[in-house]
Amino acid sequence: MKAQSLFVNMDQLLGEAAKLQVEGYRYVALTAVEIDGQTVELIYHFDLNLGMRHLRLSVQKGTRVPSITPVYLAAFLAENEIQDLFGVVFSGLAVDFKGTLYTENEMRGRVPFCRYTVVGSEKGEAAGQGDNSREDSSGEAS
Repeated sequence: MKAQSLFVNMDQLLGEAAKLQVEGYRYVALTAVEIDGQTVELIYHFDLNLGMRHLRLSVQKGTRVPSITPVYLAAFLAENEIQDLFGVVFSGLAVDFKGTLYTENEMRGRVPFCRYTVVGSEKGEAAGQGDNSREDSSGEAS
């Protein structure tokens, strides 16, 4: 099983997703990685007979990204979640919760996932600093 990644721009995203659908790929997931305070990398994951294909796109927070829901309706949940948590706006989203996927009480002062900072190394070693504790709005860990 070999995975293939293709870096795309916003103008190519929907067309490349449509090509994958025609080839028989199924939508698996969408991952968002916060690169820095303003940049988010979106990675769309697709599968065909255990062969993975990935479409990668780097965008600034607040950028309008075309939704792939016209091609893969199942992406609506992940795109809404990323819209709520990462500040990327999806245009043409088939089902748009408009920032209400999570209730206010669920999200107040919380990051629902681990936060990792990727640190480069001169020796080429992979280094990551993880924090899977959660802080509430008072700064106390839970």
